[in-house]
Amino acid sequence: MTALDDDFGWTLGVIFRAYVKATNVAVGDLPGGHRGYQILTAATRDQPESQSALCQQLGIDRTVMTYLLDDLERASLVTRRPAPADRRTRLVVATETGRARLADLDRRLAMAEAHVLAGLAPDEQAALKSLLSKLAVHANAADPVDNACQALQDIAAGTP
Repeated sequence: MTALDDDFGWTLGVIFRAYVKATNVAVGDLPGGHRGYQILTAATRDQPESQSALCQQLGIDRTVMTYLLDDLERASLVTRRPAPADRRTRLVVATETGRARLADLDRRLAMAEAHVLAGLAPDEQAALKSLLSKLAVHANAADPVDNACQALQDIAAGTP
């Protein structure tokens, strides 16, 4: 035991670092890394009504989203199609290659998560995830994050 073992910030930082390291290995060379995974997941499972709606859903700046989608499209993981109701609107749709890659990524990310949580019993893992989810919803309601890109810039700059 050290004095830091009871420090909430240190504890979160250590767990977050372990999670990021494990998941970085899991996503590997996926274009856009974690953001690419989120886009591929949304394009496969949520099927947002437009590219703009996808930006809002994921909290990604529109300009950044364009570059991410370009990279994912070059990798044949997603495609942008005109919406049937309004051809000016673009739908982001996962390709068959994208769906297969997502299934592999899901498996790899589950293994990474299991690695990080390995120090806990299965019931403790479920309880921790449930409590963290509840806390995240509360924290986001108290201080909403409209743009994940800006939130990361704030963290890097040390801005509250």
